[in-house]
Amino acid sequence: MSDGTPAISTDHVAHVARLARIELTQDEIEHYAGHLGRVLEHACELEELDLADVPPLAHPYPLSNVLRDDVAAASVDRHEVLAQAPAARDGQFQVPPVLGEQA
Repeated sequence: MSDGTPAISTDHVAHVARLARIELTQDEIEHYAGHLGRVLEHACELEELDLADVPPLAHPYPLSNVLRDDVAAASVDRHEVLAQAPAARDGQFQVPPVLGEQA
């Protein structure tokens, strides 16, 4: 595939464009055929790699969740917060009805 010819023909690109309902000019079809050819060529190069001793992994970097300890702490006073709300009733925020619910 590295002889300079694209690995995908312009007919294939035009066919896929039609399936995807994408209108492409002939120049765009030729342009994408070249780009897709290079992508396929690179994929073929990757297939040639000897990965027998490489363990499968989900991520290239070792990851671990970093969680903080769940420690009880003082929070904001409810009355102070509700005093700043546009509307409050029975110790809760009052919001407009949703989806036709009755207020």
